[in-house]
Amino acid sequence: MFSPLELTLLLLGSAVLGVVAFRMLHLPPMLGYLAVGILIGPHALGLAEESHATHILAEFGVVFLMFSIGLEFSLPKLMAMRSIVFGLGMAQVGLTIAATMVFGWFIARSLPPSIHLSWQASFALGGALAMSSTAIVVKMLTERLELESEHGRKIIGILLFQDLAVVPLLILIPALARNPDNLVETLGWAAAKAVIVLVLLLFIGQKLMRSWFTIVVKRRSQELFMLNLLLVTLGAAWITERAGLSLALGAFVAGMLISETEYKHQVEEDIKPFRDVLLGLFFITVGMLLNVQVVIQNWWLVLVLLAGPVLMKFALIAGLAKLFGSSDGTAMRTGLALAQAGEFGFVLLNVVGGMELVDPFVIQVVLASMVLSMLLAPFLIEQSDKLVLKFSSNEWMMQSLTLTKIAARTMSTQKHVIVAGFGRSGQNLARLLQEEHIEYHALDLDPTRVQEAQAAGANVSYGDAARRESLIAAGIYRASAVVITYASTPSALKVLHLVHELAPTLPVIVRSHDDSDLDRLKEAGAAEVVPELMEGSLMLASHALVMLGVPLRRVVHRVQAAREERYASLRGFFHGASDTGDEAELIRLHSVTLGGGAWCVGRALSEVDIEGAGAEVTTIRRGKMRLPVEPSTVLESGDVVVLRGSAAAVARAENALLA
Repeated sequence: MFSPLELTLLLLGSAVLGVVAFRMLHLPPMLGYLAVGILIGPHALGLAEESHATHILAEFGVVFLMFSIGLEFSLPKLMAMRSIVFGLGMAQVGLTIAATMVFGWFIARSLPPSIHLSWQASFALGGALAMSSTAIVVKMLTERLELESEHGRKIIGILLFQDLAVVPLLILIPALARNPDNLVETLGWAAAKAVIVLVLLLFIGQKLMRSWFTIVVKRRSQELFMLNLLLVTLGAAWITERAGLSLALGAFVAGMLISETEYKHQVEEDIKPFRDVLLGLFFITVGMLLNVQVVIQNWWLVLVLLAGPVLMKFALIAGLAKLFGSSDGTAMRTGLALAQAGEFGFVLLNVVGGMELVDPFVIQVVLASMVLSMLLAPFLIEQSDKLVLKFSSNEWMMQSLTLTKIAARTMSTQKHVIVAGFGRSGQNLARLLQEEHIEYHALDLDPTRVQEAQAAGANVSYGDAARRESLIAAGIYRASAVVITYASTPSALKVLHLVHELAPTLPVIVRSHDDSDLDRLKEAGAAEVVPELMEGSLMLASHALVMLGVPLRRVVHRVQAAREERYASLRGFFHGASDTGDEAELIRLHSVTLGGGAWCVGRALSEVDIEGAGAEVTTIRRGKMRLPVEPSTVLESGDVVVLRGSAAAVARAENALLA
């Protein structure tokens, strides 16, 4: 038996190894925690046993998770999405529980007498199965840039109701377990206590919270702020527990109270480390519950309980989404994204097991099927487009209509800029392009933003720049540049791959958060990468220097020098037909595509007298690869060589390459 310190070290060490392994596989860390718990648990290697200490840590994890959910609770946001949240979301949770209870009634009749499955147990299991994984789904939607899409909004609305539904379920399930013979009185007393506690916390607590936090903040002590935050969270949880309710309910209410103050964002950042670590330990303890031997012996039952709920939830959610006015494609994507089990399902299943509502054997097979469904979730979401196109008869027509609208808007444009993303950065870029009388066409996945921007006269269409068909419809073969205005490296890499496959010589400018992905984006063919952190630091430095008395002219020169050193494109520009007068004599960039008959094909770069022509080679691109600009680099047919120099020098260098 391990000491508390040894147990903690074992859990932390195992958690680190598990998360590293699953991160390398590009899978959510939560699945790593579950896998670690299964491996070190009493039913596998037996390194860790269930104990009071592990249960306390697990319970604290749930407390901080519910506190975070309370922080995100926003009444205006809830009202704006009320038709989805309280319509679609409530219907999904309610019907999933009802379907599980009906299924449980049929199953109970075929189970051996030793395994009892009451309607209370079916209700509790239905609540657990109704939940979907917020962590997995939101992560996948963010990576795929689908949060603001039609199906993305429906998915978020349903997830929001599922999070809210956990609160009453955490009250109902223990009430059902304690006194099933006198159910009405038990539920009535639980509801009365919940109302009294919530009124006290919300009305009295609301008045006290802001003033108390103001007093604490004025002391200007981060340590005091953190201590106060832990006191409020655990204190509210203690109050609800003493009232016979759950710890998680009090933490949720505490989060709600703080969400109405101006300290919400600071609290969110401070509480995150505690939440993530303790929640990870909670998932390890959930994994420790799983008896691998029972699962192997009853693998067919686990597969049935995997396929049954997943298919049932998919059909139910897709059907409800269709009933609420969604297209077939949107309904199917919503169903596929939410068909798996979720984090709160494990929370509720843990409560069910603790209350002994369900036979341990049933808990084992249900737990195994939930874990497998979550492992399956990323693959279902990744393949959702292909599945929808295969099984939805009108999806092709809907997509064709969307592409036709994009093509109709861009048909008459030439040498325009394709703007990927029409958020703040995209709109600012579009405004500057308009002032310079440069045509552009933007693609964005937020239907509301697109509709409002179109009404205001902006050249924007609903479409995904990371799809080949959208780029072709936007006129990529006639475009002069592509600008990716959102900072998402995975999506930017997809766009770069498609652009350099469709139009290899087209320059692509990419926005990134920082320099961490600079090399990957450059290797993928980005003409320039603009890190927003660097631009922010340059503006910060320039304002600081001016305030410190440095002459404005010198500040401007320093900032310009820093930019020229960082951005190759600022040391020259691509020549256009409109360049006249002095502009035509400036240093410019010029792309030369080498044909099969070019003189330099098959020769090393050192054999071409580029320097003698007064120019230099800045980039050599072969397909999607950026080759090193070295004397030994051998040029091949199809290579794109970017020259830099004056108009005359560039012309002489091009002649040296081709003649």
